[in-house]
Amino acid sequence: MKVGIVGATGYGGVELIRLLEGHPVFQVEAVYSSSKEQKEVREEYPHLAHYNWLLEKIDPEEMAKSVDLIFTATPSGISTTLVPQLIEAGNRVIDLSGDFRLKEEGMYEKWYGKTPGPKKYIDEATYGLVEWFSEEVKESTFISNPGCYPTATLLGLIPVVKERMIQPHSIIIDAKSGLSGAGRSLSRTAHYAEINENMKIYKVNKHQHIPEIEQTLHRFDDNIGHVTFNPHLVPMTRGIMSTIYATVKDATTREELYDVYKKAYEGSTFVRVRPLGEFPATKEVSGSNYCDIGIDYDERTNRVTIVSVIDNLVKGAAGQAIENANILMGLKAETGLGFLPMYP
Repeated sequence: MKVGIVGATGYGGVELIRLLEGHPVFQVEAVYSSSKEQKEVREEYPHLAHYNWLLEKIDPEEMAKSVDLIFTATPSGISTTLVPQLIEAGNRVIDLSGDFRLKEEGMYEKWYGKTPGPKKYIDEATYGLVEWFSEEVKESTFISNPGCYPTATLLGLIPVVKERMIQPHSIIIDAKSGLSGAGRSLSRTAHYAEINENMKIYKVNKHQHIPEIEQTLHRFDDNIGHVTFNPHLVPMTRGIMSTIYATVKDATTREELYDVYKKAYEGSTFVRVRPLGEFPATKEVSGSNYCDIGIDYDERTNRVTIVSVIDNLVKGAAGQAIENANILMGLKAETGLGFLPMYP
């Protein structure tokens, strides 16, 4: 099957190229750009020196004739107009931006500060958190790929939220990400001298992924209130660790909590629940499509602690997008993604 990538010069796009290179069914047929048309991909990424790809002009009608599926790995605000054009031309689309994730009217403007796409396409977009919504993905032709922070956080939280185990207004999320999550554009935030040997909190109580997390949790328990979510940048390239705290409704045990998670993910290829007393590190999933989860319960405070780690560019972006593409095209979700983490 032939696929195309819009936004191949960003980190999410080039990660798609890396992962799809080893895919047994999908083949990258074309890469597209609106700002760097006719430039060779290897000029942007010398590690792709053996490819002679030119960044092609975005022409939805021609794209529909030449590829079976389009990945759009663009900054927020671009897909709002691009994706409807692609769909109308007959393309199946998996969008890695946040432009079609938020369903409630006014939320995209509030949290992203941009004009939303047409309501028709926002309503049509299927939220592709594979472990929980794969049946919906099967029936769709347009997938909105989850954000990186929400992926780690939701995979960690959904089992206890689904079982109505936690108090609805007690969720606190302390998340940390590597610098690749900030994208490739130059900024003071990502400047080496600013982040080396440093840790920064940013977008305090204002991160655009907050409503995405809340919206998805409401699908499992509509009593869940607003969550406290704060992200931090740490001096590493890849990885997200989401450490989550919540107060349980009724006293439980670590063993009961562990059973809830093992049951929730017993059929999952890529979510690994660690044994009690063991907690994952970002390095242990680096370069892979795994999400590792460690859990604990504190009898003194009646709170659970959930630690969830992913590679932000794989499970948090390109890897999950390929999982969605696999399901969309009638393949097993794990097809082409069975590689181990890079270690050390």
